[in-house]
Amino acid sequence: METVREAGGGIAGTVLMRFVWTHGGRNVFLSGSFNRWGELIPMSPVEGCPNVFQAIYGITHGNHQYKFLVDGEWRHDELQPYTTTEYGILNTVQYNMEANFNPEMIPGSSMELDNEAFTRLVSVSDGTLTSGVLSISEADLQVSRHRISVFLTTNTAYELLPKSGKVVALDVDLPVKQAFHILFEQGIPIAPLWDFSRGQFVGVLSALDFILILRELGNNGSNLTEEELDTHTISAWKEGKSYLNRQIDEHDLALPRHLIHAGPLDNLKEVALRILQNEVATVPIIHSSSEDGSFPQLLHLASLSGILKCICRYFRHCAGTLPMLQLPIGAIPVGSWVPSIGEPSGRPLAMLRPSASLSSALNLLLQARVSSIPIVDENDSLVDIYCRSDITALAKDKIYTRINLNEMTINQALQLGQDAYSYELRSQRCQMCLRSDTLHKVMERLANPGVRRLVIVEAGSKRVEGIVTLSDIFRFLLG
Repeated sequence: METVREAGGGIAGTVLMRFVWTHGGRNVFLSGSFNRWGELIPMSPVEGCPNVFQAIYGITHGNHQYKFLVDGEWRHDELQPYTTTEYGILNTVQYNMEANFNPEMIPGSSMELDNEAFTRLVSVSDGTLTSGVLSISEADLQVSRHRISVFLTTNTAYELLPKSGKVVALDVDLPVKQAFHILFEQGIPIAPLWDFSRGQFVGVLSALDFILILRELGNNGSNLTEEELDTHTISAWKEGKSYLNRQIDEHDLALPRHLIHAGPLDNLKEVALRILQNEVATVPIIHSSSEDGSFPQLLHLASLSGILKCICRYFRHCAGTLPMLQLPIGAIPVGSWVPSIGEPSGRPLAMLRPSASLSSALNLLLQARVSSIPIVDENDSLVDIYCRSDITALAKDKIYTRINLNEMTINQALQLGQDAYSYELRSQRCQMCLRSDTLHKVMERLANPGVRRLVIVEAGSKRVEGIVTLSDIFRFLLG
């Protein structure tokens, strides 16, 4: 940024400044406190320098803050002076003609006013982007989807196999209680089931099973004694031969289904569609060889996160050629939103207070067919998130045998799980983003291991506006 010349015939005390953005992009805009965050100033590419954009604008004397809107994402220039405020990182510029200049004497120089105006600008720019600044044609959208589809269909599940790792499988003859204790100890929400008598994998045991069992035992009780519960096997539960299963049938709840799996030669699109269509978190990758009569080999548990990581890695250096990846997340039909923010036709977002009962959380997870619920305070600001997998924390020391689901609060349940997670896993629980973040940025963050959703919040207040999950992203990418 540099001074061009004194503004002739303009407002006294103004100077023309050249603002420069040197970090590339397709559509770059400038805004700042010098125009009271009242408009987005288009920046023009510099001839012969495709990554450089510039704009010339008159500013008054004093301290100013400014920021760049690059392809729908608010950015600051790390090569220029900047400061951190509650609204994020902003570049700063100071221009004083007189040494005794007092910024407070200039109308509109109040930083508090400027920050409020910046918040409004973010909201306005979201609407502007939706209506055309960064909108793309249906043809461009289909081109982007086609390129991703081609990549997915030409790469197989072998791409998902790690160089090293472990996969836990459970014997169907294990007692259910012991099985969930293993899930808790291993820190995993799901495990494939092996039937020795049949010599094959027959299903999976997941947190959903634990929720269904606890709900029935906690709300309705059972005729089973504690000793019988200790010997209640996975196969009895899964095959519908138990009292618990009959209870659930009577209440028309969804029972665990047959094994959904994939082979190592299945393409990534087939694996992704299998996960989406069957509403499961993962599918086992199983190598079966009937030629030599050997047992099937469990190679890996495939997830949408792993597939998304492959997409991001492949398109990392050419994301700019996929127009839809530059759209703000708030400008596309993806995710669940609170009714006042999201589209009326969109799926409304369910939220709970920390004081709500654990029973209400489990019921909502089942009824709303979601895997997580944002936990918010009285101002709807994000406090934590309760996920299906959190239920396995109750397996610690058989806590579930001593609690009442209607009396235990969500806050108490979350406290039980604090020790169950490493610092890294706890930090991944409440991953957040802004509705102005681009689809590409959201995808990069969701591709990180252990991150299955991002809570969309308002900058500063952390007021929950929506939530976007891996499933949401793939439904949009695959059309």
